[in-house]
Amino acid sequence: MSRDEEIARFAESHHGVFTATHARAAGLSSSDIKWRVATGRWQTVQHGVYRMSGAPLSWRGELLAACWAGGDRAVASHRSAAKLWELPGGRDDLIEILCPRWRRARHNGLVVHESKALRALDITEVDGIAVTTVELTLLQLGAVYGPRTVERAVENGLRRDLVTIGSLRGLLHRVGRQGRDGVGVLRAILDERDPNHAPTDSDMETEVLQVLRMNGFPKPVPQYVIRDSVGSFIARVDLAIVEWKVALEYESIAWHTGKAALFRDNPRRRKIMSVDWKPLGVTVDDLRDGGRRLCADIRANSGVGKV
Repeated sequence: MSRDEEIARFAESHHGVFTATHARAAGLSSSDIKWRVATGRWQTVQHGVYRMSGAPLSWRGELLAACWAGGDRAVASHRSAAKLWELPGGRDDLIEILCPRWRRARHNGLVVHESKALRALDITEVDGIAVTTVELTLLQLGAVYGPRTVERAVENGLRRDLVTIGSLRGLLHRVGRQGRDGVGVLRAILDERDPNHAPTDSDMETEVLQVLRMNGFPKPVPQYVIRDSVGSFIARVDLAIVEWKVALEYESIAWHTGKAALFRDNPRRRKIMSVDWKPLGVTVDDLRDGGRRLCADIRANSGVGKV
């Protein structure tokens, strides 16, 4: 295998990119590297990071290149980290990293945060890319987004067992006095949240919860179990306004359409109604006007009048 083939094979397993250090490890000299760049055989992605000419460059490749250019302690962070973790608020139209110091020119679409406070326990790896832990990523999202987006991300992380309330509290205890951006947002979300409540079952259910809360309704309880007067199980519902005995179910098109849904949902809804609860379906259309239609439906069906 030639040296170029060895480097190409390495790049294939690292999102299409490699560094001058990797090239030297394969036996190329500094002059060999300069010649390949000068003749167009290699394209520079970041300082000291390259790709083979003609090889496609993915967002992950650009992100990994930026981390390598940032030095040993550079990691994907903030919105890029959220994208790697598949959390709400993640973006792949920019490259966002955290490193102790950035000494190089910045390019369009590159956001660099400089900090010397990053500790080893706050760093992990996703798909071969160094990245902040989910806990720190959620804190960082509070520096670039408002509470609604961060709350959706927190519920997503809890639902997927990526974090726990305890692990988030532990992070706040450790870094909360350092004045980091995002600390206040994350702490407020955790303080507002009942630690005994289960996470919402989807990002859209979190949005329903937020809409109700913003419109002054009693705090909904996610994944609430309805029981009859003797304690027998009736149903588990997505969200419940317990004081009003209103059960809300988020209805996706895939789950709640067609004849199968008719047979699946109607008996269940009849059971809910048999214990004097009011079941209401919620769709994405109900949220497009800021939830006004949803709130009006709840008021009309709950019999409690205006909030």
